[in-house]
Amino acid sequence: MFKIQMDDDFQEVAMGETVLRVAFVGLGNMGGPMAANLVKAGHEVVGVDLSEEARAAFQAVGGQVATSAVEAVREAQAVVTMLPAGKHVRSVYTGEGGILAHAPKGTLFIDSSTIDVDCSREVAKAASDAGMDMVDAPVSGGIVGAANGTLTFMVGGPEGAFERAKSLLDIMGASIVHAGEAGAGQAAKICNNMLLGISMIGTCEAFVLAEKLGLDPQKLYDISSKSSGQCWSLTSYCPIPGPVPTSPANNDYTPGFAAPMMLKDLLLAEEAADSSGANTPMGEKAARLYEEYCNNGGENVDFSGIIHLLRKSG
Repeated sequence: MFKIQMDDDFQEVAMGETVLRVAFVGLGNMGGPMAANLVKAGHEVVGVDLSEEARAAFQAVGGQVATSAVEAVREAQAVVTMLPAGKHVRSVYTGEGGILAHAPKGTLFIDSSTIDVDCSREVAKAASDAGMDMVDAPVSGGIVGAANGTLTFMVGGPEGAFERAKSLLDIMGASIVHAGEAGAGQAAKICNNMLLGISMIGTCEAFVLAEKLGLDPQKLYDISSKSSGQCWSLTSYCPIPGPVPTSPANNDYTPGFAAPMMLKDLLLAEEAADSSGANTPMGEKAARLYEEYCNNGGENVDFSGIIHLLRKSG
């Protein structure tokens, strides 16, 4: 179940600004708080999810609940989807009883799922053919960012669709970047997260080596955080307890971004590299390591917990 602070941190819909009827499909750990922020901003949001717990949590923050995605979109002006994988996105949008066939003409669609680029472009074309505006808008920032409305959105799609989507994205995020045409948001997300997965493994390897050499890990942090080894995985998400109090390492590696989610993104990057002919040997190695980690105790652990696998391998 998602949790969200219902305080005064968010700007409500300004006087005279249009209140939209928004359908939100997927009220999980990310989608739930994102939809709740739209409710708090003053929009009329109808959510749908297979989980009874997720639906109840959304109702508790003022959202309406539909019995199906088709019901949710029938009178919607905008639709946001946050789904697990490309097969779910394809099914919800274009499958039998898909939402593209039941939403009003001209509806704006925002897909914030993280899926493969080819599927994203396929669904975007189907939306365009149906007379709809659509953007792919995967996110970065995790559960905390979703709850606080501080996500980064990487957006792909036509300029006009992006401009329509931006007012809603601004409620759910702090950084909204138009990456290019359809699929560009997904491309940016998987490239970024491939880099993140690689850099986290490198950061963990450095701390494991430091331990073997008898170097105080805090000293390594103090030096590397101010020299050429500095990176986000070190200074914002340090994989050892101590140096960065807010990192999952200080909370028994409780997931902020779970290892299976990192593996999913690395596999998407690997698929994209294969289809485009890109050479990504470090990305492939990172995927194999996260695969091993997830199959050996890391399935419910933060992705920075891969340091445990590297210690065992040493």
